[in-house]
Amino acid sequence: MSQGYAQGRTAILLVDPYNDFLAEGGKVWPRVEAVATEVGLLDNLRTVLAAGRQAGLKVFFVPHRRWEPGDYEGWDHLTASQRGVQSRQLFARGTWGGEFHPDFQPQQGEVVVKEHWAQSGFANTDLDFQLKQRGITQVIVIGLLANTCIESTARFAMELGYHVTLVRDATAAFQPEMMQAAHELNGPTFAHAILSTAELAGSLRDAS
Repeated sequence: MSQGYAQGRTAILLVDPYNDFLAEGGKVWPRVEAVATEVGLLDNLRTVLAAGRQAGLKVFFVPHRRWEPGDYEGWDHLTASQRGVQSRQLFARGTWGGEFHPDFQPQQGEVVVKEHWAQSGFANTDLDFQLKQRGITQVIVIGLLANTCIESTARFAMELGYHVTLVRDATAAFQPEMMQAAHELNGPTFAHAILSTAELAGSLRDAS
């Protein structure tokens, strides 16, 4: 792949790395476990972060809204996903499930952006501002879920003029068909590169 990942111009966006998604005992883990295990999600997330940090890339944590009492009450247009968050109190603030997985913690100098209420990490947050203030023009989007927050965040990034890379095995979804849609059907309409973790890690080693 000819596209490079220049230090100072490229960022990793790690979306929703919560215990509820990624850890045994998490509220959503049973729904993603089969796909996550099949693709090697946790190891691949570790690999991408390690390779990116080694290459000097900035890491941005892009978290979903942590549920709090009163969230979504009185809203006119709740989605099915938001109803699920509300009823199950997903990523609840102040609970273990609403903490970042212990293997995916921000390091000094890394940015935790404002929480997104729906699926895009850009809508109603400071993500675009934080990226532009650091001269970022390329984003590598990893985390969960492939066909919701990853796709929405990555598509929004393209609309804002960023170069977008998806990593097909550094994400997961509830069903294999959702992964196929995210990477084979929808991804090519907005992503500039769709790579495996091994391919991306090789590119980052070359860049460093």
